Amino acid sequence: MKGKVGDVEGGDHERQGTVWSATAHIVAAVIGSGVLALAWSVAQLGWIFGPLVILGFSCVTYYTSTLLADCYRYPDPITGTINHAYMDAVRAYLGPREVSLCGCAQYVNLWGTMVGYTITASTSMIAVKRVNCFHRHGDHATCGSTGTVFMLIFGMVQLVLSQFPSLENITWLSVVAVVTSFAYSFISLGLCIAKWVSHGDFRGGLAGTHGSHKLVNVLLALGNVAFAYTFADVFIEIQNTLKSPPPENKTMKKATFYGISLTTIFYMALGSTGYAAFGNAAPGNILTGGFQEPFWLVDLANICVIIHLVGAYQVYAQPIFARFEETVAARWPNAKFIHRTYTIRVPFTDKSYMSYTLLKLVFRSALIMLTTLVSLLLPLFNAILGIIGALSFWPLSVYFPVRMHVSQNKISRRSSKWAMLQGLSMFCLLISIAAGIGSVADIVHNLKLSAPFKTVY
Repeated sequence: MKGKVGDVEGGDHERQGTVWSATAHIVAAVIGSGVLALAWSVAQLGWIFGPLVILGFSCVTYYTSTLLADCYRYPDPITGTINHAYMDAVRAYLGPREVSLCGCAQYVNLWGTMVGYTITASTSMIAVKRVNCFHRHGDHATCGSTGTVFMLIFGMVQLVLSQFPSLENITWLSVVAVVTSFAYSFISLGLCIAKWVSHGDFRGGLAGTHGSHKLVNVLLALGNVAFAYTFADVFIEIQNTLKSPPPENKTMKKATFYGISLTTIFYMALGSTGYAAFGNAAPGNILTGGFQEPFWLVDLANICVIIHLVGAYQVYAQPIFARFEETVAARWPNAKFIHRTYTIRVPFTDKSYMSYTLLKLVFRSALIMLTTLVSLLLPLFNAILGIIGALSFWPLSVYFPVRMHVSQNKISRRSSKWAMLQGLSMFCLLISIAAGIGSVADIVHNLKLSAPFKTVY
């Protein structure tokens, strides 16, 4: 029946997605807080290598995504059984051992992103406070602020939201996330263009910034760009929304081309205009260190960042909660601590109730407190983005798609195609290792200059 399929678990669901809806999902998945670091990344790489690195990551992401699109079904990409999640595809093509590795990569990426979102949201809160302070008291006023209080506030909000079930599936939350991420991204671009036009200079240099930390910053910039392109962990889920016929893999390849192309054009525009506007002084986060006026527009952009990350945090947290709770529940089926359900009335409502278990209350709270603690100890926006990009880009965007493609097409180890695919994978691994080294080096360097829980912006 058209638009209705049996998935790998034997269930049916209606799919009405088209190439344009998939393109929109891809753009929404890729464009996020990573765009805030693009101007700084281009500043480290310069006018020659900055755009080339963005273009290079886009080409690699597009190519490996086309390989991943063919793995949506097993064993045949058109008539095979559907794998409705990334790990299902890995399990079908590569077996249980690779599923464990994939799971580690995915959950490390999810938790690392939670840390990154905590840091980013707190810096945006600080930016709102500082911009308003400068607007009231003048550019030379002392408007420093600590990030500790704002991180704790963000963590407490997440403690409350984490107790609501299936928050990542609420439609309006996804809509708000998309609208706000697009809002602050385009406001950032508009502010950069306005600043560039205001001074009329084409700032920056061919080789980018200079200084004793040049190499570390270049490696860190690679990780930041990798983070900005990482979306492979939701790729299969997006493809699972497409109707068939036409075959899902063909539609998804078109959507990937359109989505990555649009994203790359936007990244090029924002990274280049930001570098042209600020030159080698481009801030690590374009919205928190680059603009003070018009204060209301800068405030609006940062508020959009905060709103986006409040919801997006739960999208990344809920899969970790679900996996842990399902595993523990299966391991101890009779434990009251795990299975006994309590019900409470939602405050300020008459008939709304929420159910929870002690396991859910304790584990979710503990994970969020740990995430907030790590954010307080490592409040380094670019370094955290860099290390997340380094840890997630190669395994999820390159290694597993290449391995599954080789398995699906039974590519011989002696063939030239096998050698080229392995060469691509090895090259991307080296880039990820280099970006990881740069990120760790930057964290070590910055920790020498700061004290725990005393972060000041």
